[in-house]
Amino acid sequence: MSDQEQTSRNVKEAVPFFGVSDMDTSLHFYVDGLGFEMKLKWVDEGKLRWCMLQIGDASIMLQEFWKDSHHTGQPEGKLGLGVSICFICDDAIAIYRSSRAHGIEAERPFVGNGMWVTSMADPDGYRIDFESYTDVPEETIYHDEVE
Repeated sequence: MSDQEQTSRNVKEAVPFFGVSDMDTSLHFYVDGLGFEMKLKWVDEGKLRWCMLQIGDASIMLQEFWKDSHHTGQPEGKLGLGVSICFICDDAIAIYRSSRAHGIEAERPFVGNGMWVTSMADPDGYRIDFESYTDVPEETIYHDEVE
């Protein structure tokens, strides 16, 4: 087996790692709003500094930028600018409905590239997309019966 084949078989998953400005606000969005579950965490001096969240088989990691000590270093400007994470799911419309019911401002689903797509921005501006395969024609826009 070649080195490339060994490396290829060794890699199992990609987990986005978001630097966030406020851990509590981000946890409210991801856990309370979208239904992620905290799987791992690092607490330092009584403060949650890092965590891994999971929804279905997908994960993300969050770490709040330190506001004190030599670990500070939050970049200037909007943190999530230009970053999009796409979660492939079974039913993006169900995610849309659930997130809206939990106070998340999700964009109305539409069909693009053969998938229903609903998008939202987390508190730091990271773009979160949920997408599910469909046979519905391109550019169809979802309309709820109750809106």
